[in-house]
Amino acid sequence: MNHEPLLQIDIPGVRKLKSGKVREVFDLGDSLLFVATDRISAFDCVMPNGIPRKGEVLTQISHFWFDQTERIVPNHRLTRTRDALPVGLQSSQMARRSMVVKKATPLTIECVVRGYLAGSGWKEYQRSQTVCGIKLPAGLVECSELPAPIFTPATKAETGHDENISFETAAKLVGTDIAERVRELSLRIYQLARDYARQRGIIIADTKFEFGLFNGELLLIDEVLTPDSSRFWPAAEYAAGRSQPSFDKQFVRDYLETLVWDKTPPAPALPPEIVSRTQAKYLEAYERLTGTQL
Repeated sequence: MNHEPLLQIDIPGVRKLKSGKVREVFDLGDSLLFVATDRISAFDCVMPNGIPRKGEVLTQISHFWFDQTERIVPNHRLTRTRDALPVGLQSSQMARRSMVVKKATPLTIECVVRGYLAGSGWKEYQRSQTVCGIKLPAGLVECSELPAPIFTPATKAETGHDENISFETAAKLVGTDIAERVRELSLRIYQLARDYARQRGIIIADTKFEFGLFNGELLLIDEVLTPDSSRFWPAAEYAAGRSQPSFDKQFVRDYLETLVWDKTPPAPALPPEIVSRTQAKYLEAYERLTGTQL
C-alpha cells in the first residue's frame, strides 16, 4: 500500500477554521472536523516533508485514550474510531486521521502533568529546585522520577513555546473552581495512563491535556496522550541522569542538530532514513499501547 505523507488538506465547500503545526480544523456547522496531517515540526519549525501515517497514529491513539478515560471525564468526540465520517467527507485519505467533535470553548491554559524531571522542568529545577514554583527535593538529576506527579499549567502560545505558570496564575485565568477541577482530572488521567503504559514498556514522563467548556460542561478535548503531546520513553532503556531515547521526534531533532541550520524557517528536508525511523517509532508507540497494528 502506498503511504505518501498527507501534508495539506482542503475540503471543497467546507470552511477551514485553523491550520496548526499538525492539525487542520474545519467548521461543519454544529460541530468541528479535526484532521491530523502527517506534518512534523521541530524547534517550532514545520519540516517541508512529513512522516507518513503520523496523523493516523495521533488520531487513533487519541481515540484509544478517550475510550479509557471517559469514565473519569467526558470528552468532545462525536465520532468514534469505527464510525463513518459525515456524507461528503468520506475518503480513504481522511478515514483514520479524522474526528468529528463538539464545538467546545477551550480553556486558556494548558494542563501539564509531570511525573519525571525533563525539559523545561529540569532547567527550572537546576536554577531554583522548583518546577512552576513547586518546591522539589534536593538531589534530583535529569529525568529523575518525581516523588509524585505534579500539575504544572502553562499559557497557550499561538507561536513559539508555551510559558509555564504557577497554579495561582492559572486560577486567575480560568477561575479557582475550574483550575482545581482540571488539576484533579489531569492528575487522575495521567496516573491511569502512566500505570497502563508502564505495563506495556512505555514510560509517560509528562503530558499535556486540554479541556474545554460545552454547554457549561467541562470536557477533555484536542489530542490525548499522544507522542506529540507527551514524552514517551522506552522503559527498558530508562536510566536517570541523562536524556532518554523516545517514541517521537528524537530522530528528527538529533538529525537537525548535526546540520548548519539556525532553527528558523525554512526548515531543511528530512532524508528518507530519518523519515522511516521516525515513522517506525510512532507506529511502535501505537502498537505497544493498543496491542494491535494500525
